[in-house]
Parts: sequence; C-alpha cells; structure tokens
Amino acid sequence: MSIPTNLRYTESHEWVRLEPDGTATVGITDHAQNALGDIVFLELPDAGRTVAKGEEVAVIESVKAASDIYAPIDGEILAANQAAVDAPDSINSDAYGNWLFKMKPANADDVLGLLDAAAYQKIADA
Repeated sequence: MSIPTNLRYTESHEWVRLEPDGTATVGITDHAQNALGDIVFLELPDAGRTVAKGEEVAVIESVKAASDIYAPIDGEILAANQAAVDAPDSINSDAYGNWLFKMKPANADDVLGLLDAAAYQKIADA
C-alpha cells in the first residue's frame, strides 16, 4: 500500500495536497480504493459550495458498497474532477494521481493539522 509523504490524510481515508497557490486538492487513499474494490460511480460536490470539516460532500460507489467522502477541512469547493466522474475506475488504477475535488481552505494551516504519512500508516494498518 502506497502512502506518499508529501500529502496529509484524514482518519476517514481522504488525502489532501496543499498546492503552491494555497488551494487544497483532495482524493481518497490507496487504502480506501483497495477496500472499496472496483469503483463504478462518483458523485462529487458542486463548485461554490461552502463546506465544514467532516461534512459529507461526495459519494463513491463500488461493486461492494457506497461510501461517503468527507470534507477534510473547512472551505469552499472550487472544482470537481469531471474526468474521474467519467472514468471512476481511474481511482483504482492511481488513487493519488486522480483527485476528486479542489478546495479553497478557510485556513490553510488546517491542512497542516491533518495526519502525516506515518500517523495515517498506523490507522491504515489497524
């Protein structure tokens, strides 16, 4: 299982990358896509939506189950990845290369408060 050290993570298996422009890119982890199995459908949030940390913002469905995806931080949704919606199985082939949505954080420091790779590894191994 891959856990890149340049990302931050949530206990609910989302990854977050803080971009140079201050935006945050969000996806699901390799652990999550592996547990879900073959992903067949994504419903992603609309741009312009303001969300709170922990709020359900998207749905991912696999042949096994449907799961909610949660906002990792407070902020505004800037964009959803239409390419992932059109080819949801792309998440299975590269969970870290296929993001789900981008956010403008209410506070960029909130990203730094998320789990680092070592802390996420402990959760994924549990």
